[in-house]
Amino acid sequence: MAEKSPKSSSSEKAFLDLTEITIRAIELSDVDDLMLWATDDEVTRFCTWDTYNSRNQALDYINNIAIPHPWSKVICLKNRAIGAISVTPNLGIIQDKCRAELGYVLARKYWGKGIVTRAVKMVVSTIFQEWSDVERIEAIVDVDNKGSQRVLEKCGFQKEAVLRKYKQWKGKTRDCAMFSFLSTDLQVD
Repeated sequence: MAEKSPKSSSSEKAFLDLTEITIRAIELSDVDDLMLWATDDEVTRFCTWDTYNSRNQALDYINNIAIPHPWSKVICLKNRAIGAISVTPNLGIIQDKCRAELGYVLARKYWGKGIVTRAVKMVVSTIFQEWSDVERIEAIVDVDNKGSQRVLEKCGFQKEAVLRKYKQWKGKTRDCAMFSFLSTDLQVD
């Protein structure tokens, strides 16, 4: 994540009321908001998908991926989409219904304000309530994505391992950190 001057970050954070953060289903009307983060190379640096270069890509994503996804939402500030968060049930060869994978993205201007931390905490408690079979929520993070690792740690996720040469992102095989949160773990407020 990009460095921010402490002065601007702390003064902006002081005016942000985290109780205004909500999670809701994505809508086609969110397309222009989605473009704010999906077209930013710095935001998509650690995403598995490439930076968008057209509104049509965003519309295609909303219609064909986000809406039919089992649990894909937008992170909103005053009902305006500023990021996205999803939980994907394990659908591997062995369909372990006991685990699911968390992913999230946030527009750069909102980094460092506690927004994703708040959103992840909201989603973790919701998933364990909505999906009774899920006992483990995993997050797989590029080892160089320190900001995302800090978010997960603040939310009570445990770093379990560094998985060497685990995933391909943007044409390169990358080392990843595996984080997990169990339904029996204490929620961090």
